[in-house]
Amino acid sequence: MARRVNYLNNKDMLVEIHKSKNNFCYYIDKKYSQFDIILHDTADITNETIQLAKETQAKRIKDETLIKLKAEKKNVKAADVIVDPASIPLDDLVFRVMSFEHIPKDPTRKRTPKTVADHHVKLPFPPFKHWAYIDNILTEVGRSHWKSGLKNGKFEIVRGLGTRGQITDKLALMYLKLVERYSMRSNWRGYTYVDDMRGQALLQLSQIGLQFDESKSQNPFAYYTAAITNSFTRILNVEKRNQNIRDDMLQQAGAMPSFTRQFQDLEKQQQRRLEKMQEKTQENPSVKKE
Repeated sequence: MARRVNYLNNKDMLVEIHKSKNNFCYYIDKKYSQFDIILHDTADITNETIQLAKETQAKRIKDETLIKLKAEKKNVKAADVIVDPASIPLDDLVFRVMSFEHIPKDPTRKRTPKTVADHHVKLPFPPFKHWAYIDNILTEVGRSHWKSGLKNGKFEIVRGLGTRGQITDKLALMYLKLVERYSMRSNWRGYTYVDDMRGQALLQLSQIGLQFDESKSQNPFAYYTAAITNSFTRILNVEKRNQNIRDDMLQQAGAMPSFTRQFQDLEKQQQRRLEKMQEKTQENPSVKKE
């Protein structure tokens, strides 16, 4: 039996999503770009959340060590690598706090805003700040959608080519691979307009790909698959509607419609014939079905 190939996994996708979001961010030091826990307020930084952050960082260090040792072709097991969370100093922890404080407001964006995000300019992903302890003082060390210093910098969303404001090449390849693999499913690959479906799905992923919120889920694969499904279904519904319009025009002109319409008409005729036979049987029980 052929070995199953794991062509994509959530762990790798989360890494690329994180790198892509960092292209929109500013940090006083690169070491603060990797967060250990996601919170919604600095008041949530307690002894309990600090312990969770230490455990998360210990697991990440362990995984990185295993990958490095395996790359060096050393025969090691996960149980052989031990990282004690208690050994991680407080100054090494980074807290991501979701916040709109540094995002400009846009009162004209929506007539009836319902969420906090509706009051601010549209963003490629939910904004945040990074906090860390420096000399035992909780200090802001980074911001999303920001450029050139926390005090003298400015809000910025860069789009287009360049090192800032775009997804990584690897994440883009993941989008392509996801869409390609999904389009090969038996319920989609037979459509002649499957290329249109792929194009719509890629456009949708490029728009909402970074909207994935790591604080709510660790499963970007499901998030992206749902977006692709919606895109494919949207194109299918549009094509069906267009086909119905074409068939109506052909029948009005006395021409032969599509095979799909012919089969539908045939099924309707058979259904009507069956209903008439059932009506006759009910009126006269002695009449038998042919």
